[in-house]
Amino acid sequence: MPDSQDPKQVSNSDLRNSQFGGGLVNADTVNAVRIGGDIYNIHLGQQTATSGNSVQSQSQRQRSLSEKDSLEKAYTLQSQKVANLRTALVIETDVSRKFQYENQLQSEERTLKELGDKLDAIEQQLQAAENSGLRADTIIYIERPPIEDKSYKAIVQPGALIRLKAPQRMGKTLLLEKTLDYARHQGYQTAKIDLQLADIDVLANLKTFLQWLCVDVADSLELEPQLEKHWQEVFGLNKNCTRYFQKYLLSLTDTPLVLAIDNFERLFDFPEIFPQFCLLLRGWYEAAKQGDKIGNIWKKLRLVVVHSTESYPSLDSNHSPFNVGLAIDLPEFNLQQVTELAKQQDLGLLKEQDLAQLMELVGGHPYLVQSAIAHLKSQQVTLEELLRLAPTEQGIFSDHLRQQLWHLQHNPLIEIGYKKVVVANAPMRLDTEVAFKLHSLGLIKFIGNDCVPGCDLYRQYFSTRLE
Repeated sequence: MPDSQDPKQVSNSDLRNSQFGGGLVNADTVNAVRIGGDIYNIHLGQQTATSGNSVQSQSQRQRSLSEKDSLEKAYTLQSQKVANLRTALVIETDVSRKFQYENQLQSEERTLKELGDKLDAIEQQLQAAENSGLRADTIIYIERPPIEDKSYKAIVQPGALIRLKAPQRMGKTLLLEKTLDYARHQGYQTAKIDLQLADIDVLANLKTFLQWLCVDVADSLELEPQLEKHWQEVFGLNKNCTRYFQKYLLSLTDTPLVLAIDNFERLFDFPEIFPQFCLLLRGWYEAAKQGDKIGNIWKKLRLVVVHSTESYPSLDSNHSPFNVGLAIDLPEFNLQQVTELAKQQDLGLLKEQDLAQLMELVGGHPYLVQSAIAHLKSQQVTLEELLRLAPTEQGIFSDHLRQQLWHLQHNPLIEIGYKKVVVANAPMRLDTEVAFKLHSLGLIKFIGNDCVPGCDLYRQYFSTRLE
């Protein structure tokens, strides 16, 4: 939103003195920020990090943080409104009013979800900017053999499907970029789709989403969309998308096309899109196995799917892209790799025992290790200070820790589950969905089916924050 404008507050759904079941319920007024005809029109600003290669200026970061703060306040207010409506619906006995509240509740819950999606988007933007700032002068790619070699060998296979999986900030996008760069050196075309950047309107229905996909890939290849020419309403949606790739994108040249889809897990919350799109991807993968002319066309397509969790909705095994192709799980750095990173950052004076101390705190988590080494290199902090202040608000990880805390506080189920994990003296068994959500955030590690904190930094910080 422009700096000169503040969100307009309007009273919305004031339930005070409303009649419920013959009585009065004094539900608090909830103020909502009007947005684009619905509720919140929080402008997220122009994306400043494309493929993680540009650096966000300090002023842009401050603006993004301000917008994030506004969104968090709006989300809290909207949560309160939804809670009030749910209470009203339970108490109300009048049929007509109950019907009205049900409809209104559905609308407000949709708005709440949209706010959550906007918050996720701006957090992704801030993360990308933060990583870009590091990448510009401090991030060095450290290989984790044999995953790079496996990825490079797979991408040149006709009809390949690669699945890159790891919690957030483990280096999935870096590995993806390395793989795409390798493919380009083979002369391949590449197109990368980041679902985290897809507007909520794009995800409104399957048709809009598939047409957006087609146009976005064409734009990546610097082609005219020609959607009207290749999209015929007489065919179904998946069929139309398949025809567009087959008759247009894959038929213009014999050069293979690598299509990378980052942040795939965003589709998990869109049941109208997710199963159909998975069926589509599986269909393309199977089509490449055919020995006819059609199969030869689809052999040119190489798919890379990047996601942060295994906790995807149930799918027919024959319709899923998650049980075929090559699965690559990104591990944490080991001590040898952290030592190599320190050497490349001109921190060779750090002894192995110093790096072992650092790893006792943050494990081999790539983002946390990179951040620590960047601060040590700039001499902003000594190792002793870093270790002492790390789990506090004065520490170098405070922004990251507060961001993780926000995720927990806005999802009560995972907050309760994580509190059990960080205060326990032994691995804890959690509900499967809760465990996988925590794992996707990088907050836990699995030991068999049980959970432990992702690192000692998380255990120290969250054991005092989750009360």
